[in-house]
Amino acid sequence: MTTDLSVKEKTRRPLRASAPLLVAASNLGLLSDLPGSWVGGGFNLISLPDRADNKTFRLKLNATVETLTFTPIGGPIPNRGSVQGDIMLHGLHYLQQVSDAVTFEGLHLEPGLWLNVPPTSDPDVPHGTIVRQSTIPHGDSLLAQSTFLATVAGGPTIAPVSSTPTRVDHKPLPFGYFNDSSTPTPLPPGIPEGAIENPNIVLTSKLDSQAKQGMEISKTVVIEVSTHPVGKIVNIPFIDKNAEATKLDAIFWIETVVQPDGTEFMQLQYTQTVNLRFDEIDWPHISVATLVKQ
Repeated sequence: MTTDLSVKEKTRRPLRASAPLLVAASNLGLLSDLPGSWVGGGFNLISLPDRADNKTFRLKLNATVETLTFTPIGGPIPNRGSVQGDIMLHGLHYLQQVSDAVTFEGLHLEPGLWLNVPPTSDPDVPHGTIVRQSTIPHGDSLLAQSTFLATVAGGPTIAPVSSTPTRVDHKPLPFGYFNDSSTPTPLPPGIPEGAIENPNIVLTSKLDSQAKQGMEISKTVVIEVSTHPVGKIVNIPFIDKNAEATKLDAIFWIETVVQPDGTEFMQLQYTQTVNLRFDEIDWPHISVATLVKQ
């Protein structure tokens, strides 16, 4: 039996080649500096159920090393309209890999997408949005949408973030694990004091160190995303019953850093909080990092 390859070649749908990096980046808006690989480190704090030791929780702390790679999607993504005209999305797919900085144990693997959504009339969103979609191998998928977008002169304003757990009714819980005597896990090497109570101190300490070396930040792109009010985290049933991931809030600062000799490099800092709910308590799982574009 023979196969007519010429017929198959004629009927085969043409492949769409990936757009050149600079061409694709021109449609990315505030995401345009992200394509490429970013490498660095940070800090991870998570409270986990501890049924094995008959305790409510255990606190796990890690200094981290991380690689975050962004690749432009190879063309426009058409979304067809029924109550308004069609729109074209552009975006990036990414892969995030996080390991412990001491043991190199894998801690986090996350493939996903960042999408630049243009302004729309229905829904009425005159300034457009940025969307993040991702999955992680614990059995969670999320969709988060931008809540604040800006390009500002100078460096970022990084407010403290609290790791204090709260009851579902939002009343504080005085567990006291911020005290050295009651902290079940010591701070990892290289992580500054105060990072358990406020993990964002890892980011501000990095900026302070760079300032002492004569570095300045000339421009910062700020991208804040959340799964609320538009978006959601979807979990497998085991996660829903045992440590439900209920909400994600994240801020990304894309910084242009100027060195004393006038040369520049790109730096990405982020803080991310995922609420984990178990025993009728919301436990903040906080990750922060400072990454440099390669």
